[in-house]
Amino acid sequence: MNWDQIEGKWDQFVGKAKEKWGKLTDDDWKVAEGKRDQLAGKIQERYGYTKEQAEKELDDWMNSN
Repeated sequence: MNWDQIEGKWDQFVGKAKEKWGKLTDDDWKVAEGKRDQLAGKIQERYGYTKEQAEKELDDWMNSN
């Protein structure tokens, strides 16, 4: 799945992604609202990851779904 597909199906993506990143709040998801860099930043913030870790985890998750 590529990011353009995710943007187009954001609500469906969020439903699945909430299982993976349960620490993200509904407000976090609203802030991200289809923006990959915003979502990676929220993952980084909530999980204490480096930027690279957050990006890799997001990429790995996208490629597995």
